[in-house]
Amino acid sequence: MPIGFRIAPVTQRVDAALIARAAKLPAANIGDVMSRVQTMRGGFRPFGGKKVIAGPAFPVRARAGDNLMLHRACDMAEPGDIIVGDGGGDLSIALMGELMIGHAQTRGVQGIVLDGAVRDVEALAMLDIGVWACGATPSGPYKDGPGEIGYPVSCGGQVVMPGDLIVADADGVVVVPLAHAAEVIALAEAHNAKEQRAQAAIEARTYDRSWVVDALRAKGCEGA
Repeated sequence: MPIGFRIAPVTQRVDAALIARAAKLPAANIGDVMSRVQTMRGGFRPFGGKKVIAGPAFPVRARAGDNLMLHRACDMAEPGDIIVGDGGGDLSIALMGELMIGHAQTRGVQGIVLDGAVRDVEALAMLDIGVWACGATPSGPYKDGPGEIGYPVSCGGQVVMPGDLIVADADGVVVVPLAHAAEVIALAEAHNAKEQRAQAAIEARTYDRSWVVDALRAKGCEGA
């Protein structure tokens, strides 16, 4: 198969029980416990009706301005999958819109994460599917290829492998490598519980802020 124009099945997916646990956590907490280096770059914003999604990555690589492979992905992805589209960050031409994404929704696809642009913004907001993209434009795409399905892609500055755990909310998108998903979600749950305790202390006005002064003094800050 020629590199750049090929399709492979996605045969591995993150465990359903882990997906359910991840869906209850803020994307920020999940990113924090991975040394804050597994979040997609800023600029991804939600366009679809679902505002929180968690599920296995179904990666697609599309040439800028061309959505032939994304069309095929909408037919191949399994229920619960999240189509992760590498559109090269180009915002001059929309790669997906109401018809494509509506079709994906009817097939049970949970979400779309697209490093590129969408269109039909008002219609997308009415669909029961999550859509994260970097922008919108009325300009439509071509359908010539090439592209890839089922191979690693680069999306939002992150490498996304087939079956990786994708979590997205109002803050943006985080990528959890499949092999480490169980460990990461357990750590994120503990981190979230810690933040909830901190929030309770803030509301009770008992939040200990001594660490701020300690950190400044440790770094030699005069007047701390």
